[in-house]
Amino acid sequence: MRYGYARVSTKGQDLTAQIEALKAEGCEKIFHDKITGTSTNRPQFKALLSCLKEGDTLVVTKLDRFARSAKDATSIIEELFAKGVRVHVLNIGVIENTATGNLIFNIFTAFAQFERDMIVERTQEGKAIAKLSPDFREGRPKKFTSRQIDHALSLLETNSYTQVESMTGISKSTLIRERKKQRENV
Repeated sequence: MRYGYARVSTKGQDLTAQIEALKAEGCEKIFHDKITGTSTNRPQFKALLSCLKEGDTLVVTKLDRFARSAKDATSIIEELFAKGVRVHVLNIGVIENTATGNLIFNIFTAFAQFERDMIVERTQEGKAIAKLSPDFREGRPKKFTSRQIDHALSLLETNSYTQVESMTGISKSTLIRERKKQRENV
């Protein structure tokens, strides 16, 4: 049986292109996760690995979709080969359990690891440069502007937290936190 695995790093990303490519390759069952590749907790991938048996084929669109690092990729491939499972990476080809297949796989894996390391390095460099800016703020961007928060807090003078939450979309916990900050600054 041909199984497919698709993964994207964030909930906001779309799996459609990977799933369509796997369907086009004849995958009868497709597992997918929306989770960063650095995470060891990929429930659908674990489920897929547990159902693969001798003679099955695992299809992924790219090497980095199923392995977190070169070491991880090698470990997974060895486990699959030991089970008698074939591995087909669409942008590489079928990875054979031969000396040549292992060499080619290890070269591609090393390049994938190198690419990932370079992305991390560039990200860290960019962050270091951004930190030099006085406007730098690490973390998730604020969902609401100061003006929106001030308006919501003014609504609390005549409305309950629940009413203000439904009028503005600003959660009760955010309103309480912002009100506390406002009182501390007075």
